[in-house]
Amino acid sequence: MHGLGNDFVVVDAINQRIALSPKKIRFMANRHTGIGFDQMLVVEQTSQHNVDFKYRIFNADGTEVGQCGNGARCFARFVRDKKLTDKDEVVVETKSGQLILRYADDDLITVDMGIPRHLPVEIPLIEEQEARFYTVKVNDTEKAFGAVSMGNPHAVLQVNDIKTAPVETVGEALESHAIFPERANIGFMQVVSRDVIKLRVFERGAGETQACGSGACAAVVVGIEQNLLDSKVSVELPGGTLEISWAGRGHSVLMTGAAVSVFEGFIAL
Repeated sequence: MHGLGNDFVVVDAINQRIALSPKKIRFMANRHTGIGFDQMLVVEQTSQHNVDFKYRIFNADGTEVGQCGNGARCFARFVRDKKLTDKDEVVVETKSGQLILRYADDDLITVDMGIPRHLPVEIPLIEEQEARFYTVKVNDTEKAFGAVSMGNPHAVLQVNDIKTAPVETVGEALESHAIFPERANIGFMQVVSRDVIKLRVFERGAGETQACGSGACAAVVVGIEQNLLDSKVSVELPGGTLEISWAGRGHSVLMTGAAVSVFEGFIAL
């Protein structure tokens, strides 16, 4: 499946038993000898009351992470297509908390991504005090960025032109910088207007992807906090456009976009 080109393998772990290991995930993620994906999504049963499913996310390098917005839309499409649910609203348990997935008539899916977290200790970010801008030396150059947690850590840098943004060099260096003890997703944001941005994201454990849903949410939150954006923003990613809305502190971020099923198959592990 894919959400704007951010691609996933989605596994039904309700109707079959599956034993995952980092080695097996890396094998499946390899685009030359496996299936190939940015992340693997696993649908499991939940033991929580008033929750429909457990949603687990693994990066291509085998690490488990807490959040993936594009994956959440694919998860929602998968459980509906597989007739695992017929609800119009689904609540899923993730490593980072609960998500609410809503189905729209126009085949789009809206994900309630939860309330952003801003305190450095919550991101986590090695800084003593919360600020709209942080600075760090990357490759001998000072870089300013905003930071937020959307269930996973994000840094957002503003750039003049998305086409020439140093995604590979600065993205890779900042993703694993000591200032982020759990590493981070690094977004490069070009502000087109108060309701349109262009964005590229170097994802933690995956490199640059065609789209990053939680990265789009993080960029809009940081942009609003820095008084660059209004409350509803179209985020143009290499793979397509997401609609993000946020009413400010204490409110959830809402993300709307498509999810596409590409093919089904079996693999022997």
